[in-house]
Amino acid sequence: MSQPSQQSQDHEHTTPTAEAVAQRVLDASLGMVDALAIHLGDRLGWYRQLRDGGPATAAELAQRSGTNERYTREWLEQQAVTGILSVASGPADGVDAAARERRFSIPPGAVEALTDEGSLNYLAPLARMFAGAAVQLPSLLDAYRTGGGVGWSDFGADARESQADMNRPWFESVLPGALRGIEHLDARLRLPGARIADVGAGGGWSSIALARAYPNATVEGFDVDPASVKLATVNATHAGMQDRVSFWEADAKALPAASYDAVFAFECIHDLPHPVEVLAAARQALAPHGTVIVMDEAVADTFTAPGDELERLMYGVSLLVCLPDGMSHKLSTATGTVMRRDVLHAYAVAAGFAGIRTLPIEDFGFWRFYELLR
Repeated sequence: MSQPSQQSQDHEHTTPTAEAVAQRVLDASLGMVDALAIHLGDRLGWYRQLRDGGPATAAELAQRSGTNERYTREWLEQQAVTGILSVASGPADGVDAAARERRFSIPPGAVEALTDEGSLNYLAPLARMFAGAAVQLPSLLDAYRTGGGVGWSDFGADARESQADMNRPWFESVLPGALRGIEHLDARLRLPGARIADVGAGGGWSSIALARAYPNATVEGFDVDPASVKLATVNATHAGMQDRVSFWEADAKALPAASYDAVFAFECIHDLPHPVEVLAAARQALAPHGTVIVMDEAVADTFTAPGDELERLMYGVSLLVCLPDGMSHKLSTATGTVMRRDVLHAYAVAAGFAGIRTLPIEDFGFWRFYELLR
């Protein structure tokens, strides 16, 4: 993500005019329309049909995808007007005939960003996450008034699959090389019989990637969400890793003592209602010389306003998903997505660790890696 522009830094204390705020609202609304339209194209298979079957009229795309022609045409035209799809006019007389004969195609860049599940540029799931949050707006309004929450399971498949699909290419393509650069950890996980725990495993792609990277190891994933455990188990089976990767519906308290060479927590500590207890359980689960690795959002160390795009995105996810999820539990710590380094450090110390250190893993998407020191 880009850093704040010099212009925004120079004018950070300037009071915006009404016109500037109105333009900001209009720009944000246009972006919201694009995100929701991308969600439609993603979930209805329109992007993939254009990729696999080539350019199409609205009638042809509707037939391929099993959707209504009139809705399909409106979506195609919106996607062309907003600049995501390309369009060529066909030979036809009359306004309605011309509309029916337009042929739409998906450019290579859109193919990668919106359909290539293995690409680091694959961001269709991000639109899916916010679409899932939008469905819960009535519940979110109630939670904001009462101090209650909206649990992860309430956000449904859109949120659950979005997080798994967003993280998957990074785990599969980048994680193995990143961990090879952490020599003491890499050497330990290559030993015969190494055991790895993956706390908050979600869709399981982190566990699967760890098992592929370390063929001598077994990996056990833990998650409290039943649907996520089911999804992870299916993913491991399809990946052919079911012999060395298993998933359990349980929290970190179920981890056996002194058992694991490494305990990983990928993008989940900020979601937990009781992070100190989970980190303490992870510490107790370590074998001698074992270590706990936390991957979480690469937010700035201190609050600064205005912030960069990453800060804005993470506060958005926190407002709509992570904080309400955390607050859906009793006596929640209510961390939220924007967990800064000193917050994690305090959690680690309270859990019995000596402190934390940032690992030298750079350019890993939206995330940063920490090792908790014993």
